[in-house]
Amino acid sequence: MTPNLLSIPDIPRRLPEPLDLEVRGEVYLPIETFLRLNAELEEAGEAPFKNPRNAAAGSLRQKDPRVSARRGLRGLFYGVGRHEGLGVRTQLELLGWLAELGFSVEPHHRRAVGVEGVEEGYQAMLAQRRSLPFEADGVTVKLNDLSLWDELGYTAKTPRFAIAYKFPAEEKPTRVLRVVFQVGRTGRVTPVAELEPILLDGSTVSRVTLHNESYVQELGLRIGDTVLVHKAGGVIPEVLRVLTEAPRGERPVEWPRHCPECGSGLVLSGKIHLCPNPLCPAKAFEAIRHFASRRAMDIQGLGEKLIEQLLGAGLVRDAADLYGLKKEDLAGLERMGEKSAQNLLEQIETSKGRGLERLLYALGIPQVGESTARALARRFGHLDRILEASVEELDAVPDIAEATAQAIHQALSQPQMRRFIERLRAAGVSFEAKEKPQSRALEGLTFVLTGELSRPREEVARLLEAHGAKVSGSVSRKTHYVVAGPGAGSKLARAKELGVPVLDEEGLRALLRERTGVEAW
Repeated sequence: MTPNLLSIPDIPRRLPEPLDLEVRGEVYLPIETFLRLNAELEEAGEAPFKNPRNAAAGSLRQKDPRVSARRGLRGLFYGVGRHEGLGVRTQLELLGWLAELGFSVEPHHRRAVGVEGVEEGYQAMLAQRRSLPFEADGVTVKLNDLSLWDELGYTAKTPRFAIAYKFPAEEKPTRVLRVVFQVGRTGRVTPVAELEPILLDGSTVSRVTLHNESYVQELGLRIGDTVLVHKAGGVIPEVLRVLTEAPRGERPVEWPRHCPECGSGLVLSGKIHLCPNPLCPAKAFEAIRHFASRRAMDIQGLGEKLIEQLLGAGLVRDAADLYGLKKEDLAGLERMGEKSAQNLLEQIETSKGRGLERLLYALGIPQVGESTARALARRFGHLDRILEASVEELDAVPDIAEATAQAIHQALSQPQMRRFIERLRAAGVSFEAKEKPQSRALEGLTFVLTGELSRPREEVARLLEAHGAKVSGSVSRKTHYVVAGPGAGSKLARAKELGVPVLDEEGLRALLRERTGVEAW
């Protein structure tokens, strides 16, 4: 997408001086431009975009940069990958420095003092939300002092030095037409309300999950009720309450006693109704969709319609059957030409080598998301070693709690899961981690990296993790070593305060030689 991004006027083509720099920001489509673009598409007989976000994403993905350039994309920039060595000490200074380089910076940023200052700034932005040239769902509050960013670090997914302060979600009334029941890949039966469509925060909402039976009872919901709907977190549609002042529906929501897909009797687990049938077609559909998804085995071209066709034709029962498909099996399916069939088979073949991390996530093991799958892959290196591991060995993996370890052990011990895994093995799916642990020489040690190092920190972190170490973003009493290069700030000071041993690069290399026998670099 580089040529497309370079067509955006808010990104300078040339910097005033050579810099090793990663700039972070967001590309958007102004509301006025979005309306004009949709009018042009409708006049040309083409489908309009649903909202400015979709339009911006679609415009960036154009193969022809000239098309992207004509769409009128804009950009705003607010951060860098690493701030050490840039000569800025605060977020305000960083924004000013980026503007001097030629990057566009959102002009409404301000410095706030204390909670009162944050609230004042939030209310000011809320008041002018509708006059902004782009859609906005809140403000981001960041600590101004960049040295505090280093000290606080990150969780697995989010920074500790910044938080989103969301605007109140738009709320609109609509009527519940019916309630249907969906079966997920774990067998969970979830009620979904089908609504009279409404435009809410830039997109059309016609369906909303009702979670479980007790949630429906707490709402007091009946078919035909008028409900107030908003988007939780600005994204997920949610029923806030039933509008009792409006005419009430006459029919209560009747919970099924049997699975709506296979007819098996449902079982209650806490507040959740489950289909116990391992061969339920709905569970198979969701399991295959998850297995083939981008963050799992990434089988491109295997969309929902095709999965439905494969299940309906009896060509697959589960994801392992994908690896036995042949071109002649696909030939009779709707919209499946010879080239499409060949492309899909190539994608399925390629997926065999995605590696252990992706495979663990694809298996759909309870409580195993991407970060847990990554930790398991780094620790054990091969699926067979995970299958043989005890609960205690799984619990010893950094960032895996005892409850998660028990859930993993129980899921992988099920005969059905073992048979599924053996079929994957027979099909040639790789059970090895792509980044194999080289040793466990540093197991149990936690490192923190700070300051300028001669190698990118990510590279050093991967090296340490390859020998069993954990690399953290913040210094605590549990930290074993802080590796500090030139320009190290608050993390180094914190290490000295807590008495944590500090290594320079030569000290780290010496430790690696001693513990692993490896000459790192």
